[in-house]
Amino acid sequence: MRRLGRELARRTSGTLEISLRWRRQDGKLHVLVENPDTEETFQLEARRDNALDVFYHPFAYMGLPRAA
Repeated sequence: MRRLGRELARRTSGTLEISLRWRRQDGKLHVLVENPDTEETFQLEARRDNALDVFYHPFAYMGLPRAA
């Protein structure tokens, strides 16, 4: 998956690598979750007011409507 903008924060949880990214062109925030062992990845859009919550709890936001 193509890297999304500038990395603002990064953490690991077990085999997962989670990063919070900001795209300068449009100011959007994204959380990228990668599992290097299985090469599975997914990304979630985040709003300014919930970006850290999405960063720390990405699975709670899977399947929810995208950020406006």
